[in-house]
Amino acid sequence: MTLDQAVRGHAPPDSSGQVVRPALGKEAAGDAAVVSDGPLLERVVAVSGRRWAVPRWLRRAVGPVVLLVLWQVLSASGALAEETLASPGTIAATAGDLVADGTLPSAMLVSLQRVAVGLLLGGVVGVVLALASGLSRLGEDLVDATVQMLRSIPWVGVIPLFIIWLGIGEAPKIALISLGVAFHLYLNAHAGIRGVDAQLVEAGTSLGLSRWGLIRHVVLPGALPGAMTGLRYSLATAWLALVFGEQVNADDGLGFLMNQAREFFRTDVIVVCLVVYAILGLIADFLVRTLERLLLQWRPTFTGQ
Repeated sequence: MTLDQAVRGHAPPDSSGQVVRPALGKEAAGDAAVVSDGPLLERVVAVSGRRWAVPRWLRRAVGPVVLLVLWQVLSASGALAEETLASPGTIAATAGDLVADGTLPSAMLVSLQRVAVGLLLGGVVGVVLALASGLSRLGEDLVDATVQMLRSIPWVGVIPLFIIWLGIGEAPKIALISLGVAFHLYLNAHAGIRGVDAQLVEAGTSLGLSRWGLIRHVVLPGALPGAMTGLRYSLATAWLALVFGEQVNADDGLGFLMNQAREFFRTDVIVVCLVVYAILGLIADFLVRTLERLLLQWRPTFTGQ
């Protein structure tokens, strides 16, 4: 019998049927434990991983910080003219001035009101049409073809018609936002409803659920992930539609500030408004993602490795 056989439990049994293991030295006994009648237990040495990992938020901030530093260096060296694009320092100072005199907060409030009203109206229309088309074959025959036809029309191209129909006040701006929101919510909510597993519907029917019970407990929960995706797309479209809508004779809002800055070649003000648009969009997307985590706790998802 070899030492390796003794350590790994391969020693031949004696006349009584028990495994005979020879005594090991201190070095060998430190690495393995000898058990007379049971399986051999060996010491497990933990493999030490990384002792320090970079936080995820810090990794995500590397790209923007590098871009800002490069931008500032190009502006300071004169490679990027101030008339072409203002430096980050100038933009930060301009943003501070606009906040101090109340111009930027007032414009943000007006733009947020337009987005909120347009999102509400467009969301209601999109969801109602998706329910009518997704839950009924007759509704699909009556609704889906018309929506698909209208969706193929560039919604920015209807601005002249909205001006003729609704004037140059707030109505065409809100209508433009509602139009873009409704299409995205309809498509994703309808796809979510029709994507529900038919076997789940059959199981609900066999358990005695009524039509309303099936819709409430099976169809709507199954369609919720698609609807939440549509809401995220709708928010992005709402901010995009706001940019176009506020170009239509606006007397306040972020688009109004951008129009004024364009007349005077103020690239710093234009960039400030664009940054505000981006920040508001990120905040809206974060709120929707938080709502997704609350409403879709039952759905395990892959979060990356």
